[in-house]
Parts: sequence; C-alpha cells; structure tokens
Amino acid sequence: MRTDPKPYIILVEDEAHLARLVATHLENAGMEVQAYDQAAPALRFLKRNFANLLLLDVNLPDMTGFELLTELHRCDIRVPTIFLTGNTLETDKLQGLGLGDDYISKPFNYAELVARIHAVLRRAGRRADLNVTENVAVADAPFEFCGAHIVPARLEVTFPDAPPEKLGRKELGIIAHLHANRSQVLTREALIHAVWGEHANVTSRSLDQYVARIRLMFRHHGLSLDCFRTVHGIGYIFDPEGTADKGK
Repeated sequence: MRTDPKPYIILVEDEAHLARLVATHLENAGMEVQAYDQAAPALRFLKRNFANLLLLDVNLPDMTGFELLTELHRCDIRVPTIFLTGNTLETDKLQGLGLGDDYISKPFNYAELVARIHAVLRRAGRRADLNVTENVAVADAPFEFCGAHIVPARLEVTFPDAPPEKLGRKELGIIAHLHANRSQVLTREALIHAVWGEHANVTSRSLDQYVARIRLMFRHHGLSLDCFRTVHGIGYIFDPEGTADKGK
C-alpha cells in the first residue's frame, strides 16, 4: 500500500514552550518537524536541504524572520513560508513587504494553524504542477541561447534554418540554468541539483550525456557553442560576453 511522504516542516521559534507545543500538534497532524530557536542554524540547514514549508517567527535572537527569508531569496532558495506574528505592527509590515505565503497571529488556534499549512502546501503543489524541470516552468518567458529561440511553454527550440522542433525537458532545464547564470562556473553537482532537484540520484556521466546532445543539436544546425565550455574537473560555463576570460 502506497503512503505519501509526510510534509517536512522547519519551525523557527525561540519560545521553547511554544515550539514544543507547535511541534507536537504538527506531528500529531502527520507532519515531520525540525525546530530551531535561532535563524542562523535554520538558514544553514535550508541552504543544504529540502523542506516543504518554513514556519517562521518574526522576532528571533540573531536576526528577524524578515531578514532570514530575504537571505533565502537572495540565495534563490524558495520555501513556502508562514510567519508567526506577535503584534499588529509585524502584520502591517508583512503586508507591506509582501513576504511569505501567509501569516498567523499569536496566540493562535492549532487546528487553524494546521489548516493554514495544508492550504499553503496545496498552493505550492499547484505551482509545482507547472514545472517542466525543477528550474523551468511552462509559464517562463521565451529566451535566446546561442542563436536559437527557446520557448519553455511549448518545449520548443527554433533555429534560424529550420521550423520549431521539440526540446527535451532536461535539455531545456540545462540550457535555462546556463542562461540564468551566464559567466559563472557551474559545478556538475549544482547543475544536477538545479535541473533534477536536490535529492536526485543522477550521475555526472548522465549530465554529460545530456550536454553532448545539446552540443550535437546546435552543431547540426550550424550554430557554435564555443561560449559554452567544459571546465575540466569542475563543470561548465556559459560565457557569451567573454567576461570570464577577461578576469583571468
């Protein structure tokens, strides 16, 4: 019999008694909870690990919940977030900044908290349904890559000498991540995590095979990929402006 995995919740709350109560109620509701009483260790964890949702107090000893979420966004880490607010000023600031997916004011009803969490997880699941790969969604705008026109919504690539043709999902994910991180050396591990996900069991050899397909596709249409180079022993770089070479 198949059972769905339990939602993994990161709770950041410095009031020890409240944190224990919240964790107990969420675990009784079928969730797994990892609790932190400061922002810094939670930030370190989320930079390296996956979580379904972040339950985040606004006032913490080392930084505010606003600052923690802003830092996660700066690192391009997007975790559905519900803030735990203690007063109306915090609520007003949340509304003004547009941070997070929801908030709930203290003291709160635990049944309502569980319902709010399930609502945010459902919305996050619907957004994920639009994903082609971990880093590309059908709603993403078209873009140019080495002379070809890429349309994520249709999984298509158009070369100057031919009508549109289908582009594989993983090939699209690789191209999109290179395009979004131009002039940066990307390790094979970082590229795999971006396209397949943090917990994907994908080898560097498999990634290299997808890259070889991309190179072959562009060569077939007479387009150069000289600016998409292998960095031996590390990964790849897409450097259309040649800025990486200028820095040497």
